[in-house]
Amino acid sequence: MKEPLNIQFVSDVMCPWCVVGLGNLNKALASLQDAVEVDFTFQPFELNPSMPPEGQDLSEHITEKYGITKAQSDENRAMIQARGKDVDFDFNFTDESRMRNSFDAHRLLHWAKLEGKQAELKMALFKAHFTHNQDVSDHQTLANLAASVNLDLGAAKGILENGHFADDVRQQEQFWQQNGITSVPTVIINNKYAISGGQPADVFQNAIEEILQKEKAE
Repeated sequence: MKEPLNIQFVSDVMCPWCVVGLGNLNKALASLQDAVEVDFTFQPFELNPSMPPEGQDLSEHITEKYGITKAQSDENRAMIQARGKDVDFDFNFTDESRMRNSFDAHRLLHWAKLEGKQAELKMALFKAHFTHNQDVSDHQTLANLAASVNLDLGAAKGILENGHFADDVRQQEQFWQQNGITSVPTVIINNKYAISGGQPADVFQNAIEEILQKEKAE
């Protein structure tokens, strides 16, 4: 009999390490698929909730926020690109890459969860932002991405234009902040255990196995 496993993946569309972490977590879960029955949801977190509508040049943003040089920023990007390849993801950083406001993307992800398409939309958003350098704060872009994973285009436009699910997303963000989540990705297992960062697949797998053994013993 498979063990039930509740996973809440707290992340932001703007977070490259969330892509890496998700890819490696999925690898770990694939290795454990005969042992666990997974209930997986994405939870919202905004790295830059005050980001203006026009966004900000990515290099400028990173050097300002983290106090590092452009050379250090470039080195970090190269490392992220290498880690992306390990999970079959193409990070296409260019001089035009920008940091965007992700609140509306989170609203759309909340709706996608209700429609059973959250995982598909999450990956579409990651690829749009990091691989294709699309503006995932733009409503038309977001609606088109929803349609690309077989969500209703008109419904997506209505949600975005009318501010639907804004209160839900803010409440969820506040919940995670109040429970000590200050960085992403953070993986919450069975509402009790947290694994932080874009960990390798074996780290996720070992941690999950340890959690399952601990809960069996309780």
